[in-house]
Amino acid sequence: MVRFSSLRRIEPYQGLPDLTILNEVIARRYNGLAVKWLACSQILDFGYPQNTDPGVLKTFITQQGVRTATKEEQAQITSQVTGQIGWRREGIKYRRNELFLDVIEYVNLLMSQQGQVLSAHVAGKVAMKSYLSGMPECKFGINDKLTIEGKGRAGSEEPNKSNRSSVAIDDCQFHQCVKLTKFDIEHAISFIPPDGEYELMRYRTTKDIQLPFRVIPLVREVSRNKMEVKVVIKSNFKPSLLAQKIEVRIPTPPNTSGVQLICMKGKAKYKAGENCICWKIKRMGGMKESQISAEIDLLNTGTAEKKKWNRPPVSMNFEVPFAPSGLKVRYLKVFEPKLGYSDHEVVKWVRYIGRSGLYETRC
Repeated sequence: MVRFSSLRRIEPYQGLPDLTILNEVIARRYNGLAVKWLACSQILDFGYPQNTDPGVLKTFITQQGVRTATKEEQAQITSQVTGQIGWRREGIKYRRNELFLDVIEYVNLLMSQQGQVLSAHVAGKVAMKSYLSGMPECKFGINDKLTIEGKGRAGSEEPNKSNRSSVAIDDCQFHQCVKLTKFDIEHAISFIPPDGEYELMRYRTTKDIQLPFRVIPLVREVSRNKMEVKVVIKSNFKPSLLAQKIEVRIPTPPNTSGVQLICMKGKAKYKAGENCICWKIKRMGGMKESQISAEIDLLNTGTAEKKKWNRPPVSMNFEVPFAPSGLKVRYLKVFEPKLGYSDHEVVKWVRYIGRSGLYETRC
């Protein structure tokens, strides 16, 4: 028997009802049982899932009045179901052709108190917005030197040598529109884009990561009732770039009674409910450093509680305008031979965003 859990693939898409929970409101407003039955009849063929693409299902399953399709529209629907391009319909037109590409990466780090990297990896994705007329083919190239899952590509004879023009990807996943044969040969991603927003690619890397910040915590126990903490942050990127949304969270003992703070830049505040000092900086340039000093007063809890406080790590949040993995977009081109508009007529935007994931330093 076929598992109906495969139908959950279409749950997140608007325009289709929830296929797992029969809500009374949906049943009253949209005649939910009939819609669910129609969805099952379109997805399953002789008990086997055949078509689970939400873009194609939306052409059959509607929640409003149904207009009779013309012969041309019927032909378009047929080509979407039986053809190779089920993620994009024909006849799309825009006054202004635009293409947005965002390389978004999340840096995860665990560093020892001595500055040794214990673990680090980058989880990234390529997010796109396409507002293009017709049925265009897009193509963009990434780093000349590329290694995926230990298999070397052209020009990568020295995989151990750190080079910012190369990137080693541990694993990656592509949207169904990507032509993988061209990616393996040309280091180029070729695809016919869906209309609107979509995620083209996901990847993960653990090698040659450019860590945007170094956090140096210094903790000194003056006495049983007093502790001094000093935290220095250093930015490790080009001076022309600016990091923003910087936040450093410094843990404090549970028996803290008061905190006196001095910071060189930004604002700092002690949060008793969270047992931490929150230090925020709006912007910080590359190759800069800043520090915060705190004098922590502790309550004397008596001789019964002599357990040493296990210090949690100092954590950091930030956003930087570059890809810490070193991934670079070399070019971005659009081809549409039928409508005749050229690549130069398309307005293209490429943006790099590096964000903190779990970015911690032990203290």
